[in-house]
Amino acid sequence: MAQVVKTDQIADFDAVRLAVASPEDILGWSYGEVMKPETINYRTQKPEREGLFCEKIFGPVKDINPHDSKLKGVRSREAAVDKKGELVTKSIVRRERMGHIKLAAPVAHIWFMRGVPSAMSLLLGMTVKNIERVVYFASYVILKVEDEKREQFLSDLEAQDTAARQAIKMRYEQMAEGEGADVKALAEAQSKEIENLNDDYQAKKHQLDSLVRGALISETDFRALPEEYEELVEVGMGGLAIKQLLDEINIEDLIVSIGEEIEKARGQREKKLLKRLKVIEGMHSAGIKPSSLCLTVLPVIPPDLRPMVQLTGGRFATSDLNDLYRRVINRNNRLKKLIELNAPQVICRNEMRMLQEAVDSLIDNNSSRGGRTANTTGGRRKLKSLSDMLKGKQGRFRQNLLGKRVDYSGRSVIVVGPTLKADQCGLPKQMALELFKPFVISWLIANEHAHNIRNATRLIEAGDAVVWDALDEVIVGKYVLLNRAPSLHRLSIQAFQPKLVDGKAIQLHPLVANGFNADYDGDQMAVHLPLSDAAQAEARDLMSISHNLLKPADGQPVLSVDQDIVYGNYYLTYDKPSESQKERRAFSSVYEAEMAYDAGEIALQTPIRVYVKGEIRNTTLGRVFFNDLLPEDYPYDESVQTKKQINRVLANVFNQYGEDMTVKIADKIKGLSFRFVTKSGLSIGKEDYKVFESDKIPEIIAEGDAKTTLIQDQYDQGLLTDQERYNLIIDSWHKVIDSAADEITARVKNEGVDSPVGMMAISGSRGSVGNILLASGLTGIMQDATNREIELPIRTNYTHGMSSLEAFVATRGARQGLISTALKTADSGYLTRRLVDVAQDVFSSADTEDEQDPGFAIYRSESEETMIAFADRLFGRYTAEEISNHIGADQLITREVADAIEADESIKEVKIQSVLSTSNLSGIPQKSYGIDMATGKLVSAAEPVGVIAAQSVGEPGTQLTLNTFHSSGVAGSGAISQGLPRVEELLEARAPKGQAYITETAGVVDIWEDGDKHVIQVTPQSGKTERIALEGRILQIKGGSDVKTGDVIASLDGAKPLIAPFDGVVEEAADTVVIVANAT
Repeated sequence: MAQVVKTDQIADFDAVRLAVASPEDILGWSYGEVMKPETINYRTQKPEREGLFCEKIFGPVKDINPHDSKLKGVRSREAAVDKKGELVTKSIVRRERMGHIKLAAPVAHIWFMRGVPSAMSLLLGMTVKNIERVVYFASYVILKVEDEKREQFLSDLEAQDTAARQAIKMRYEQMAEGEGADVKALAEAQSKEIENLNDDYQAKKHQLDSLVRGALISETDFRALPEEYEELVEVGMGGLAIKQLLDEINIEDLIVSIGEEIEKARGQREKKLLKRLKVIEGMHSAGIKPSSLCLTVLPVIPPDLRPMVQLTGGRFATSDLNDLYRRVINRNNRLKKLIELNAPQVICRNEMRMLQEAVDSLIDNNSSRGGRTANTTGGRRKLKSLSDMLKGKQGRFRQNLLGKRVDYSGRSVIVVGPTLKADQCGLPKQMALELFKPFVISWLIANEHAHNIRNATRLIEAGDAVVWDALDEVIVGKYVLLNRAPSLHRLSIQAFQPKLVDGKAIQLHPLVANGFNADYDGDQMAVHLPLSDAAQAEARDLMSISHNLLKPADGQPVLSVDQDIVYGNYYLTYDKPSESQKERRAFSSVYEAEMAYDAGEIALQTPIRVYVKGEIRNTTLGRVFFNDLLPEDYPYDESVQTKKQINRVLANVFNQYGEDMTVKIADKIKGLSFRFVTKSGLSIGKEDYKVFESDKIPEIIAEGDAKTTLIQDQYDQGLLTDQERYNLIIDSWHKVIDSAADEITARVKNEGVDSPVGMMAISGSRGSVGNILLASGLTGIMQDATNREIELPIRTNYTHGMSSLEAFVATRGARQGLISTALKTADSGYLTRRLVDVAQDVFSSADTEDEQDPGFAIYRSESEETMIAFADRLFGRYTAEEISNHIGADQLITREVADAIEADESIKEVKIQSVLSTSNLSGIPQKSYGIDMATGKLVSAAEPVGVIAAQSVGEPGTQLTLNTFHSSGVAGSGAISQGLPRVEELLEARAPKGQAYITETAGVVDIWEDGDKHVIQVTPQSGKTERIALEGRILQIKGGSDVKTGDVIASLDGAKPLIAPFDGVVEEAADTVVIVANAT
């Protein structure tokens, strides 16, 4: 029996083991049997005795005084006692005391019957379908067979058949000897009679042969058995029959016999036996009896875990479990009565089946048989079973144990905070007051505005002006944590200094939205307050934006320099065609140039000559403004500021000046950009896309149509297969789309330089050439529901509109995008959780002198194949061996060294210290891991690198999913179908479902149909194949074995052995053997 040990230490255990509870265990946990389905008495409002809320079984509803006079005499018998017989006085025990229900008939546990893999199926060697037919009273199962009697019946049957044949033969011989006998007619009659006799013999023999233990027999077949055969077998139905079969299993003997079978078995059968052996050995080592998979006693969980509460109006709201338990108790009690009354078997069986279904619904209402789930009265909603309470996002583990509601937190919609600094967030005053309430109360008492907590609380509720002064004081220097769900990686929670704002929305700095993957279209964020000084220090020093500028996954900047911020800076610094032709004007100072701009004399893009940063330069005023933001000693940047260029500038600032300066510069860039993007007057309309339309695109499409017609003609003439025709047509349209994209790209670079759409695409602020192609070129090839590309391309674009057929093809893609987003987000979250589960205990460890990493080779050829730069794969790693002319062993490969190695074509491979080559068991040595991408420095010891790796794979997996939404099913744009499933294939060490068959010999392939099977035979190039029937002989060697001429392949007592006619390889078929000659 399980012992419940009371301890103050909630984490005072090493591990939790889940095992199957035996009936004895369940009775050991229980404090009494629940006999009645009643819950609470409607008159007294007290729990009914022996009901689902019984106080004697589960404990008192309210705490009681043990010395109360009410508890003397008769009343004391109704009070709950513990295992030692002492009175229970605390109502809290109603959360832990369990009851039980003794079932009138054994019931198969649905988890072990229908779970994958089914434990019952593996134990009994029966299919799940057959077990279900027995459990739900559709078929009998044979429990016992008297083998000796059966053999006697078989020999008697054979003797009777032989005697009957002899009698018929003799009778017809006598008739044939008579005068005028029609010999031909007699022969026909004789053969017909023998045929009937043979049919009768085969039918009876088949009946006897089918009577084996564990076989199923339907009720009609059982009733049709001759009376003497019925004596041979004992049959059963329902959970009782399955329990009897399980009871008779001797696990130790079964392990031995399966082990012997595995030695002889091959292929699929061997795999099945190994799976079976694994489950049986597991049960043996855990000491679980097979019969425990059938329930004879059902545990009843404590009532406070399935509560019943009174609503206004005298009605009650109850947990679904109470309904499910009530159903079980009612059916169980009815079955007990029927058994007592000796009711007809058919009625008892029906009640047993209903009891089985009731217990199934209680344990797992989703997998209940044939969709017969237990619903609420009226059948509107499925009842929530025990399994539903545990599994999924709303289950006990993820909802209550791993994620809980937190004090000092709130949530609200986010809006842009353009006036904030990067490390600030706008916190609504009312929310801040609630979060900082204890600190405000403390300040009010300390500053003698209130004498106690109650007075201070009244001041806060009254909204006194001094309260806001107190709030302003207490938030100084404090940090709050902002979190946006889903929390996919560590940048989903960051720390900010709160700035009090009016309204009810949280204001978020536009530069940090990228790390949270947030946008401002109604996203919500949660805010949490770290309470202690240590927590505040951690928030400030580890979680603020200045310490999280780079993604831990790849070292890319987190600051979201995009959209308006990019466009504003591009507008400031680009070469405007109408301005760049003007004569360059000279100014004595930047101030004079600014005055000329304010007076409308020059534009931001007009070429000017001015003294700036210590020398006279040819530049534009916009570029002067941009460079004015950069540090004093930063080189003057004359380039056009696209998204890539701004990120390059920020990366240089980060490397030269550090984190704090980078945040300040990014903030200044944002401010400047917002100022001038407003002045740019950016707007787009349908007409803006007409600039990019080209006369060449209809010509390119016409060429594609001509090519398609040619391919179709070749197919009609029989020169191509259907698959080749499809591939060539899709290929030709891809070329058409590529040519159209090239044409659009050229027009964007020329005509688009001064158009809003072109400027957005060139600057990288929004959209791309692909979007412009859809709007101004052609839509292209779409995908169907199976992600197969549709042959019919959409030749028109969004500006001119589509035909009804084209719209029909295109809209399916848009719907698919939405569906994929909804369904696959859950899959990718699941992938992340599995990755974290497997990698969470991997940490970095301090390097030790005595251990040397042998190194892992990075090949140049691999980089060319994967299209990941050789330098990028080397950067940040430590060398395992010296690279001549470049770097010594055990040295960090910096960006400069990595670029130099990539430029040196003579270096084909580099050995680096790696996670894959280290043999350290206590963790990953720092040098084997390399630099921490988030800091650009060597990873610190005890860094949770496993979790970072899991988040780095999981986060983009989810983004793959969410981004499909924007590509609307255009072929080649949605990486989702390939993305997530491909990642799972790579990470999971399991054979794929559609595993390819690989030939082991080079040769000629023959394919033919044999009934409903396809047979593929590979004949070696210079060998021959011979197929020989086994005719009952037993193979002496395994399939795939090599044989020499004259080797015995199969043999049978009294029969001629099967001998190899030539050297080769033996392949086993159903009742034949194929010998493939060795290729010479």
